[in-house]
Amino acid sequence: MDNFRKNPLFRWCLIIALTFSGLIVALQIFPSRGRPQFTLAFSDFLNDVSRGQVADVTIQGNNISGHFTDNRAFMTYIPNNPDLVNRLTEKNVRVSAAPAE
Repeated sequence: MDNFRKNPLFRWCLIIALTFSGLIVALQIFPSRGRPQFTLAFSDFLNDVSRGQVADVTIQGNNISGHFTDNRAFMTYIPNNPDLVNRLTEKNVRVSAAPAE
């Protein structure tokens, strides 16, 4: 058994296996860094903003993606709503903008 552990092929296989398992664990710990997890109705989004449950948003055209204060991700579609940015800033929501795709 001692000779098996000294084998360079065994060591490389072990290093690769540990690297992949670490990568899988990291992806499971930080899932919200990818696409938003669910689509939110615009009326529910407005209610969550009013209750102070929205931490940040990115407005891209008529699409909004963001995070709640508990770090859950969301996305929603906004109709023409000229006072939305004012409402968000009044509730201390961090607002970012990006060009429409």
